[in-house]
This record gives sequence, structure tokens and C-alpha cells, in this order.
Amino acid sequence: MNKLIFASHNSHKAKEINAIFQGLLTVVSLEEIGFFEEIIESGFTLSENAEIKAKAVYAATQFDCFADDTGLLVEALNGAPGVHTARYAGPEKNAAQNNAKLIHALQTADNRKARFETVIHLIWKGESHQFIGVLEGTIGFEPVGTEGFGYDPIFIPLGSDRTLAQMSLPEKNAISHRARAFQQMLDFFKK
Repeated sequence: MNKLIFASHNSHKAKEINAIFQGLLTVVSLEEIGFFEEIIESGFTLSENAEIKAKAVYAATQFDCFADDTGLLVEALNGAPGVHTARYAGPEKNAAQNNAKLIHALQTADNRKARFETVIHLIWKGESHQFIGVLEGTIGFEPVGTEGFGYDPIFIPLGSDRTLAQMSLPEKNAISHRARAFQQMLDFFKK
């Protein structure tokens, strides 16, 4: 069984990804391998940040690894919050404040188009591969729903009249940007 390091300290996320991989690989978090160095995400794009994290872990461990980065890109705001999605309203990463700031920024905007994007950078057998999952939608006028996290209460997927926060976890996972990116990586490993 091959081991794949996930460039994240979130062991819960690693367990979720292990479920997706269904025994093809064993995914372990940085915490599980005793890697506690801080990785500075200094990129200007989601792709750059995912690559920075993956390369830092690979350089330190020489093990196959991957990193992901996710952002919300709003058309009327020239792609903001983008790489600053989690810290849009400040360093405390407060979801309610992020949502309020985004709604306020769009209060006079006619164009409310947005997309969630997840980029995975995989280093496998010394070679880099990238997988991108996108979920198109719009930003609502107020938070609605109690499920999910982050921007889910204000993000309405294209073709839906409900926010992500109004969807069950299985519904959300069936269409999410993150699920689409991980499905691409799973397909890569199945080849």
C-alpha cells in the first residue's frame, strides 16, 4: 500500500480523503508524520499556494504528497477574495464577518457571479500534477441555511435556488469544487 502525505495538519480531512480513495492509497496528515514546520503561503494564486505547500513537504520528507488550496472568486470584485478567502475580513478567519463583508462589497453590483475553485498540487514519483475543481454560482443577498461552513450560506450554485448551506452534505459533496478536484486525482490513481 502506498502512503501519500497530505500537506495539512487536519487529520480529520485526511480521513475523509481516505474514504474517497477507498483503499487505493493511505493518506496521512502532517501531524501524523510529525511535520510541524510552518509553510508560508506566499503565492498570488491558488495554484501557486498549493504548489508551495506540496513542494515544501516533498523537500522535507521526500515522500509522495499533495496540497490543496481553495478560494472564492467573485467576478465583480476582480477575483477577490481569491487567495485571501479565509481571511477576507481579517486574520481571525471569521466566516460570518467574511460573508457580511462580501455582501456589503456587492451591495450595488448587478453582477453577482462567483465560483469556488479548489486546486490540488500532487507530487507523485517526483513529478508534479495538478487537478482543478470548479463550482460556478452567484452570491446571495443574505445568509440562508445552517449546513456547511464558510461562504456556504451565501453561495448559490448555478442551476439551484438554494445556497450550499441549505443542502445536505451528500448533496453538496455531489457537486462541490473540492469533490470535483479530488475525483480527478482519484481517476489519475486508478489509471
